[in-house]
Amino acid sequence: MAIKINDTMMKWITWLVMSVFAGAWLAYTMTGEETDKSIFMPGPLSPGHHQLEQACDACHTDAFGGGEVIQQSCVDCHGEDRVKPFDSHPAKKFKDPRNADLLSNINALQCVSCHTEHKPEITAKDGVTQPEDFCFYCHEDVAEERPSHEAMGFATCKDSGCHNYHNNRSLYTNYLIKHLHEPPTLSEVVLPEKEFISVIYEIAEYPHDSYPVQQLTAEDIDATDRLEVDPTIEKDWLETAHARSGVNCSGCHLKEVDGEERWHEHPGQEACSTCHNVEVDRFMKGKHGMKLKQGLPAMTPAEAQLPMHEDAGHEQLTCNSCHGAHRYDIQTAAVESCLQCHNDEHSNAYKQTAHYALWLKEVNGSAEPGTGVSCASCHMPRVNYDVSEWMSRTIVDHNQSANFSPNSKMIRSTCQHCHGLEFALDSLTDETLIKNNFATAPLGHIETMDLADREKKRRDEEAAEDDDASMFGF
Repeated sequence: MAIKINDTMMKWITWLVMSVFAGAWLAYTMTGEETDKSIFMPGPLSPGHHQLEQACDACHTDAFGGGEVIQQSCVDCHGEDRVKPFDSHPAKKFKDPRNADLLSNINALQCVSCHTEHKPEITAKDGVTQPEDFCFYCHEDVAEERPSHEAMGFATCKDSGCHNYHNNRSLYTNYLIKHLHEPPTLSEVVLPEKEFISVIYEIAEYPHDSYPVQQLTAEDIDATDRLEVDPTIEKDWLETAHARSGVNCSGCHLKEVDGEERWHEHPGQEACSTCHNVEVDRFMKGKHGMKLKQGLPAMTPAEAQLPMHEDAGHEQLTCNSCHGAHRYDIQTAAVESCLQCHNDEHSNAYKQTAHYALWLKEVNGSAEPGTGVSCASCHMPRVNYDVSEWMSRTIVDHNQSANFSPNSKMIRSTCQHCHGLEFALDSLTDETLIKNNFATAPLGHIETMDLADREKKRRDEEAAEDDDASMFGF
């Protein structure tokens, strides 16, 4: 007997078939390596991670993993910057049984307790999703041990000039006392010297056999059998540190693939990492290179959330975007490469500042190297960095995100090369100065150093009383 399909049955069959196809498509999308998983996002990513919306597996490394998977992803990317002496609130502080009760107020062992993604309605500066007075959870009685903090609102704790939750190295009491009464501008204003050539023989990872350090000339060019070398390219290369250090055309353009050397017309950051692996690694951790690290197409200025020049919108950000393909002019990279993309108020004000005037003097040779202040001087500073287990050296930190925000991160790595601590703190808390790129001296004053001064006097008085008591045998 034939089964008669009525309208209701047809609707159920249609619903069943569509559900099966939808389930299969969702399963394929979730588990496929090349599929767009952004449809599963419950909300937009924070400003620090918005470039990764096409790489869900950057954080969700296991599609069915729980909170421990997300936590490990946070550690994999940010763990290097979250260890002592840099982290003021390391995990081990809360694993200490004496502090176990604090975890009942806020789970400080999980990054997502304070940095929850996909919650734009509660996401504040630096991706923080806790209320701005969250310090109250653990420091409710702070005024008992620090009378100077009496009546201070907890919403002010994380302001620049006070406390930075993760990196408090510039703001703890002893450091403030050490730098009391410094002049606005220090007597010596020179940036640390970069170290690469001076220690190149100590860098075990450097390919010494392939690139012996020696001056190369036009007669040494080893690419003539592959292409006709453009005179402009030849001139640019001869004026670079590459030519002075023995790095020939093949050093960048020849790449070994499956045991065979192949010529690449447009080498990428992989070629740079042959010698500059530390710089490339740091670049890939910042906003400029984080997409490349995840195997995505390079970031373009059009994707940025800051104002950018429209004509630079589709330029891909790679090592050559700032350094050029053959010239590798570090002076151009330090200023003009930045300003060719950035079109915000802070960037556009730079050329009207005393910092830029100092930079011009260094560039034209009327001032000593290291006395000028470029964009890179502040946002990609020269820092002492552990490049291996047995060696540290001064590098240019290409992870500009590490020194970008909050402003208190810049104090030790940047401002204090030239300025006293009090001047730096007053400047960094002045929103007007940040917008005009510190074109003038700070107009306001914050209490941070005043509190430190009073604390020093209190300690001195206590020490004097102890000395007097010991004189009489008490």
